[in-house]
Amino acid sequence: MPTRKLYQRFEIIAVLLFMIGIYFYILFNNYWFLILPFLWICLQYIFNYTITATENIFWLMIFLLPLSTELNVTDSLGLDFPDEPLLMLLTGFFFVKWMYKPQIFPISLLKSFTFLLILLHLFWIVITCFFSVDTWLSTKYFLAKIWYVIPFVLLLQIIISSKTDILKLALCLLAPMFFVVTQTIIRHSLYAFSFEGIKQTLSPFFRNHVVYSAMLVCLLAVLWCVRKLTPVTNHYSKLINTGLIIGLIALMLSFSRGAWLALIMGIVTVLIIKKKWMIHFWGTAIISVVIFFSWLMYHNHYLRFAPDHDHTIFHTEFAAHLQATMEMKDVSNAERFYRWVAGINMIVTKPIVGFGPNNFYNNYKNYAQNIFKTWVSDNKDHSTVHNYFLLIALEQGLIGLMIFLALLVCVFWKLQKLYHQLQSFFYRNVALTTSIILMMIVTLNFLSDLIETDKIGSLFWMCIGISIWLETKLRNEQQSIA
Repeated sequence: MPTRKLYQRFEIIAVLLFMIGIYFYILFNNYWFLILPFLWICLQYIFNYTITATENIFWLMIFLLPLSTELNVTDSLGLDFPDEPLLMLLTGFFFVKWMYKPQIFPISLLKSFTFLLILLHLFWIVITCFFSVDTWLSTKYFLAKIWYVIPFVLLLQIIISSKTDILKLALCLLAPMFFVVTQTIIRHSLYAFSFEGIKQTLSPFFRNHVVYSAMLVCLLAVLWCVRKLTPVTNHYSKLINTGLIIGLIALMLSFSRGAWLALIMGIVTVLIIKKKWMIHFWGTAIISVVIFFSWLMYHNHYLRFAPDHDHTIFHTEFAAHLQATMEMKDVSNAERFYRWVAGINMIVTKPIVGFGPNNFYNNYKNYAQNIFKTWVSDNKDHSTVHNYFLLIALEQGLIGLMIFLALLVCVFWKLQKLYHQLQSFFYRNVALTTSIILMMIVTLNFLSDLIETDKIGSLFWMCIGISIWLETKLRNEQQSIA
């Protein structure tokens, strides 16, 4: 609908509401009825604001993502501030704009099989909410999922339109992260760069060194992409090289084994994509996991990994921490086994629909085995199972896990295809980098649940949104060639 006609409709409705307000004021002698037209005028201004402000708020949200912090509203309610309120606002703005201008919905999404899998993923979450142990907790989870999917998948198709926007996206992530990294290194130096000291230097931007290192290693891939797209003769190339060196140093000083492994997997992903091995990789990975878990369950082999409750250790020195990991005496890994066993028992109990999203913490201790218990099993942080795939299976059932795996495999296969079919050197590198970041996130989530955090969850859905965006670019290239 043309904008002018829309304004005329607003004006007509405002006049009608004014007349209705006067009628009810005379009828009931209540002044409140006179504010009806003014409420409608306020709604008109809000609508006008959503048209012009959505893009600005989107870029602001991206820029503030590395700088966001956890904010406890009440004892039981917390949010990530300011990025999560901005995500909610963007979601609300999208629905307002869509209501008055349906053609704003990106048609390209309907041509993407990836988007259909996202809808199936969300639909199954709704189904599991009905069977959830605590429906309210599951409903909150679903709402949170919506305000991540809409800005990073739907709105991204509308706002990102060119190579310049992609570079702007990279800059909005890298600039604030560089600030966080720099101040972290400076503060860490006051603790002599110790393993224990890194945990004292991340507030207020990151909850712990795991989330910090996870976002850092993902954004190193973004910086590497920018470096590849920047000519050597460009005067910014030295600055980018310096940023890469500082980023790698910061990654080493984060003392995060998961992030180091993710970096290795990111490098391996380059070979997988270029050799077209993605489907083989995922097939081998899934079969290997199934065989491994079958072996664990056969004759209760998993009991061999039961820790010694009194000898699981938390170390303040990283070398001792690594040694304890190799000897299966590190308390963090021992606690993972405790929760993994509980999680598998939960899957066996409710294999189809699971216990409902967001319901692990309130239920897992009833399914744990005391032989795996450690001295940190009281779980004061209310953390979850520390394996995202296991978390989906126990909360959304095996069907939910299969849908999520189908989404992942589809996105990776599409990105491999895009890398080899796109003609533009720029877009090919974007596809490769998106694959690397996504593989890093998958690697990290074998030992964590980081997709449910604002920092990594945002990057995850952003990667999926970019993969769909690149599909559109491929269609445009093919039509141009034809």
